Amino acid sequence: MPRIRLDLAYDGNAYKGWAAQPGLRTVEGVLREALATLIRREVPVVVAGRTDAGVHARGQVVHCDLTEQEWQRLARGRDISPDEALLRRLSGVLGREDGAVVVHRVGKVPAEFDARFSALSRTYTYRIADQRQLWDPLRRWDTAWVRRRLDEQSMHAEALSVVGLHDFGSFCRPREHSTTIRDLHSFTIGRGDDGVITAEITADAFCHHMVRALIGGCIDVGEGRREPGWLAARLAEPSWDQRVRLAPPQGLVLERVDYPAEHQLAARAEQTRALRR
Repeated sequence: MPRIRLDLAYDGNAYKGWAAQPGLRTVEGVLREALATLIRREVPVVVAGRTDAGVHARGQVVHCDLTEQEWQRLARGRDISPDEALLRRLSGVLGREDGAVVVHRVGKVPAEFDARFSALSRTYTYRIADQRQLWDPLRRWDTAWVRRRLDEQSMHAEALSVVGLHDFGSFCRPREHSTTIRDLHSFTIGRGDDGVITAEITADAFCHHMVRALIGGCIDVGEGRREPGWLAARLAEPSWDQRVRLAPPQGLVLERVDYPAEHQLAARAEQTRALRR
């Protein structure tokens, strides 16, 4: 069975998160409906990383499995490849919705590829406008507006203090049978020439609400609500409680998911599954 990789982007404000839920409009739900329309059956999909309601993506990755007949039938005898045919037809179906989901690439991948478990890392960015003159109504759906001026240098120091392999239980909503141990590869915060603060954070994976909780903690320190060193102190007490404040979702974007070379896909997937167990 051909395994197919889809690279897509979406406006999270249009959906109630990634995961399909009865009666709610979600990214997964819309994508699966489009695939069902084209393939003429329900097609399960596996995603690199679930996103919360209001969170956006520029570099989300999904895989699904089709039969060889389904794959070849997509071109309908036209002089184009099946991957180009699926890209065009998916774009047509999704475009009839509202254009909030765009598929950028479609391609056949090795059977060992797993959008979730083969990933080496995920990278998110987060935009913050902390001055009224920076509150751009044309960017209000992808930028968090903060009323108090932030100390971006203190925020950057907080971010650096939690880089590494840790139990991030203080910054993850607990889920049964799942670990909160993650390897945070990098976490930086700085103010750009336009005055907007941008955080960039990369890890092997993120548990539920982890990115928004870490950035929310940095904002608290940047506002003076918390003393410097608060993130590291909370990290030493790995348990979720009401002291953790989530940053608003609309500033968060999944920028990219990185994968190893093809010959390392199977080994990476097995390694990740073992760590999650």
